[in-house]
Amino acid sequence: MHDYRSQRADTYETFATVSRGVRLPKTATVIYEFVAEEVDTKWNAVEKALREKGFKASHKGDLLLAEIGPISIDAETVWHWERIATDTVLGFDFYPDGWELGED
Repeated sequence: MHDYRSQRADTYETFATVSRGVRLPKTATVIYEFVAEEVDTKWNAVEKALREKGFKASHKGDLLLAEIGPISIDAETVWHWERIATDTVLGFDFYPDGWELGED
């Protein structure tokens, strides 16, 4: 069972830490990162599932990238999309590994 409560807390904590002394944009693209747990990964299927949810999907090595935006840059909006992406990829044996703001 995935621990969404802990994941959400990490996102909010990251937001609180990053926003101290740093001016965040009002909107930006956000890239969520997920790690493949299986060697025989179904890249096409997981990327298609993310695209169906509105994400741009790609991968580098065993890292899956799910890009959305531009979206509002606040903890609740970033978490909202993180939760959607996480729900989508867990069934394909991918697990959250963080997020970052894209270059807009």
